[in-house]
Amino acid sequence: MAALVGALVVLGGGGVILGGILSDTGLLPGDSMELAWQAPPDRSAAAYGNGDWFVGGTVVRSRFDAVTAFDAGSGQRRWEYAVPGRDEICAVSKEADGSVALLAHGEAPREKGCATVTALDLTSGRELWHTRRAAETGEPAAVLDLVATGGGLAVVRDGDDDWQYESAGARDVLRGDQALRAFDLRTGAPRWKAAVAEGCFPHRVAAAARQVVAVLVCDRTELKLAAFDPADGKERWTVPMDRRSVDAQTDVTFMSADPLVVRVVGAQASGLRAYLVFGTDGRPQGRVEFDGGAGKIDEYEPARVTVDRDGGRLLAVTSTRCRKWQCDQVVAFDLSDGRELWRTVLNNQDEVLALRTVGDRVTILVDRGLKQSRKEGLYVLDAATGDEEDRRSYSEDVNHDKSVADLIVHDDLVIAVQWGDGARPFTAYRPW
Repeated sequence: MAALVGALVVLGGGGVILGGILSDTGLLPGDSMELAWQAPPDRSAAAYGNGDWFVGGTVVRSRFDAVTAFDAGSGQRRWEYAVPGRDEICAVSKEADGSVALLAHGEAPREKGCATVTALDLTSGRELWHTRRAAETGEPAAVLDLVATGGGLAVVRDGDDDWQYESAGARDVLRGDQALRAFDLRTGAPRWKAAVAEGCFPHRVAAAARQVVAVLVCDRTELKLAAFDPADGKERWTVPMDRRSVDAQTDVTFMSADPLVVRVVGAQASGLRAYLVFGTDGRPQGRVEFDGGAGKIDEYEPARVTVDRDGGRLLAVTSTRCRKWQCDQVVAFDLSDGRELWRTVLNNQDEVLALRTVGDRVTILVDRGLKQSRKEGLYVLDAATGDEEDRRSYSEDVNHDKSVADLIVHDDLVIAVQWGDGARPFTAYRPW
């Protein structure tokens, strides 16, 4: 921590004022953030196998070849798990249920697919169990929502090889009653195998305590949404993704399984581009367009959108016009109907790198822009109203030159997550 310089001026009535007390960074104590620790930079990173979790004071990062855990307070490495043999991790569960996450991996996955699923205890780095799956070949970077955890279940989507091709030489896809399986998350004991609507098969999966959900490809042309009972895998409902048919080439990923929120990005410029919310009965609820009345949401920066599950809100960073330039604002939408609840315009040229909701507060990491003396800053907003509760600058110029993939908030620590060659997986800050 930087040393303080300055003086205390004592007033005649016993009062005390701060007489120019500044650090050698030029910042006042109490309105700043300092660097707590940084993980070593990644080398020879890949575009697949990336994920991060926070469990019991430990931050965990996965990449294509290994999973590594660090103490959240000190940055000290706790453990590392390397996938066996020449395998590479090509997909992971977005969330950990309790302390368990899932890894999908395989040898030369572009040619042989991700043929193994492993359950990993994130508190110890210990492998709990593994199972085989029917694997698809192709680009690992495109494998999303392949495995999921929730409600004590591990949910696995088996291969859907070459479903987009109609040629005679294409391999037949797995039937809908073969492609979605669930296991006990801690023991790996088989729980159920789901059957989906005829002519459909699972393409994306997500899980929660109250429901397991899947994006389905139907007749190889259309995407639908389905929900299953987590107790036995019976189908509860299957509904169209939207009022109009959603083309099978559309990119649909899960933001949350409960409440059910999906991110839809059409392959064509005229395609659907929105966050869609569905009720527990499959009925459409909220709808937030990428380019709506609240400003434009950047589809390439997913860390700038988050679901506040407890508050029933979607929080997104949108661009708006501020005087002579574009500036960022944070907008909250009601998940039940998509209406705007509040918006907060940030200061000057502050560009949001990532945001995260924990409890009743929204923490926002920003880049202060070239005209500012410090590169990074922090806002804290009230999640219910958007009112500013805190604003801080950073005492050290960390200068994130890679996109921030996630933000972890734990006690008084704010931890930025980055992926890619030369990026530091974790950079932790604390108040000062």
